[in-house]
Amino acid sequence: MNRTVLESKSQTVTIGFDQPFCVIGERINPTGRKKLAAELEAGDFSTVEKDALEQVACGAMVLDVNAGVVYNSNPNPNETEPPLMRKMIDLVQSLVEVPLVIDSSVPGALEAGLEVAHGRPLVNSVTGEEDRLEAILPLVKKYNVPVVAISNDDTGISEDPDVRFAVAKKIVEHAADYGIPASDIVVDPLVMPIGAMATAGQQVFTLVRRLRDELGVNTTCGASNVSFGLPNRHGLGAAFLPMAITAGMTSAIMNPIRPQEMEAIRAANLLMNNDANGTEWIKFARVMEAHKAGTPFGEASQAVASAGGGRGGRRRRRG
Repeated sequence: MNRTVLESKSQTVTIGFDQPFCVIGERINPTGRKKLAAELEAGDFSTVEKDALEQVACGAMVLDVNAGVVYNSNPNPNETEPPLMRKMIDLVQSLVEVPLVIDSSVPGALEAGLEVAHGRPLVNSVTGEEDRLEAILPLVKKYNVPVVAISNDDTGISEDPDVRFAVAKKIVEHAADYGIPASDIVVDPLVMPIGAMATAGQQVFTLVRRLRDELGVNTTCGASNVSFGLPNRHGLGAAFLPMAITAGMTSAIMNPIRPQEMEAIRAANLLMNNDANGTEWIKFARVMEAHKAGTPFGEASQAVASAGGGRGGRRRRRG
């Protein structure tokens, strides 16, 4: 089975079937966050700083960074996103030590991020559309980084999981033509909302198994998609994630500040024998004890990590 290696300046995170589930923090993304979008356009990065530190404290192993702000003053993302992405990557790297995901639909913004990112970030993303393949895969090859492959193409997002598998296979094969190995492809099979499609969960579990068994690739998803539009979303997410892990999913782009989902992932790691001697589960039990006693989840997580000499994700900001 393949392993996908991500690196920062000081840390390495391996995504793989025999590795702990990789939690990718999703919150540094202005999509649907009007306040954050307005702050970024005004040059205010205080929420980005808070989100970076809090997500790592809560257990994010990697952080997704998205600079997709539609400026009121200039609606052209090809002009506004590259410099903003560069600033955001520089800032986040000055605050935390974890590897990053450079997340944009604008090739220029992806390259701007790649130019300043330390180590080996994950590029998010490429699709099966021909023009997208031709724009993104050369960047992936040039910088020798892994990439998220989203299972849609020129025909859109299919409700048929066989079609989504075929798109993923096409991307893996095109990447091989550029000399990009399957180990550097992390497929997003596209999780549909269970509230709109009753078979969405069954579909993605079947698809993830095929991606693991037939293509040998690692996988990721936007974990919150499955619960869109439903009540008690965190409860549904906490059920979905261990089931996806059992099917073979190896990472997710998600909100790590929710203890319910993080508890489910820690338990799944232990049950899948990806937590040696239960060390991380025992640490997390101490976090939950403190949290239930009234300590905010992030503070409890940071305190336990500091007391145990664990991999802290924080670094001092450069002056």
